[in-house]
Amino acid sequence: WKLQVFYLCFYGFMTQIRPGESFITPYLLGPNKNFTQAEVTNVIMPVLTYSYMAVLVPIFRLTDSLRYKPVLVLQSLSHVSIWLLLVFGTSVLAMQLMEFFYGVTMAARIAYSSYIFSLVAPSRYQRMASYSRSAVLLGVFTSSVLGQLCVTLGDVSFLTLNYVSLGFVSFGLVLTLFLERPRRSLFFNRWREAVLCRMLREVGALAGQPQLRLWSLWWVFNSAGYYLMLYYVQILWNEIYPATDNYRVYNGGVDAASTLLGAGASFAAGYVKIRWTLWSELVIGVVTAFQAGLLLLMTTTSNIWLCYTAYVLFRGSYQFLVPVAIFQIATSLSKELCALVFGVNTFFATVLKTIITIIVADKRGLGLSVHPQFYVYFGYFTLLAVVYLLAAVSVGIRHIRCK
Repeated sequence: WKLQVFYLCFYGFMTQIRPGESFITPYLLGPNKNFTQAEVTNVIMPVLTYSYMAVLVPIFRLTDSLRYKPVLVLQSLSHVSIWLLLVFGTSVLAMQLMEFFYGVTMAARIAYSSYIFSLVAPSRYQRMASYSRSAVLLGVFTSSVLGQLCVTLGDVSFLTLNYVSLGFVSFGLVLTLFLERPRRSLFFNRWREAVLCRMLREVGALAGQPQLRLWSLWWVFNSAGYYLMLYYVQILWNEIYPATDNYRVYNGGVDAASTLLGAGASFAAGYVKIRWTLWSELVIGVVTAFQAGLLLLMTTTSNIWLCYTAYVLFRGSYQFLVPVAIFQIATSLSKELCALVFGVNTFFATVLKTIITIIVADKRGLGLSVHPQFYVYFGYFTLLAVVYLLAAVSVGIRHIRCK
């Protein structure tokens, strides 16, 4: 099993080496593809959210029953399809299809994150999860740095960078084929409909627990806003600083910095000693207000470096709360119920993200350009911060009365 875990971590690292990923938006808007900003913002990009929504539940259900490897092969095939379309596609429809495959790869991440648990005993789950997570983060960091060095120091074109990415994802597909298919699966294929209904009822009964409810709501509402910002921020950067020279685009360096800060923030969160039953609402409220301020700065500034800095801090603050939320949700749940709760939370976050995309970004809705969109996201996080802070005041008042 040690060799299998090592191979899986190596696979997780290598499949993240996609140096062209940080530069996809300037590539689409540049002379290679020459799409308009309205086409990218309001026609192409929304497909990512819709496809993720469409395939999330089927992939979530099939991952375990198919014992992981087929879904990982599907993910690798989708990665290859993405870069084939980026390199050779010329139409808006081709780019929409590329975003569809992006949605598939995102939904299929659950196969990698859960595969490792089928290889080891429960006593090793925590350590193995840290290994696999570290491998992925190291891969993302390496990929971002490699892409930035190629662009800035090597004056490599975005098209060439996408050819390099195509080579790496093709190698990732080969690695996938040599993964051993587990003899057993973890959760879902043992679920019968009656068992699943019973577990859903148990989750409904547990929803009355304040910490479980609070952090599940945080997961739904904040992650929806976080990923919308993530999807559209490259378009914002291009509008603030429409660089004509490849070497003046620093998306890869910014992604590397944000990945590094996010990893550090996640690690630091494990050592924060707080009485979470009392201070959770206040901490969430303060962090969310901070994020709202960063979004306002990103929206109003004309300095690309200020926008970059705000983006890095925004991602770091979100990643700081993720392990806290995982711990607070998982504390009072069994392993099976924990998986179900995270699946339900992710599903509702995706539904919310889809609704916002339809209203705000899609050309069939308001079809807003990127700056007005970020004003909407600023208002969204401001409203969340106010709700959390009011909840913190209410908790404080109840605590004082109890004393």
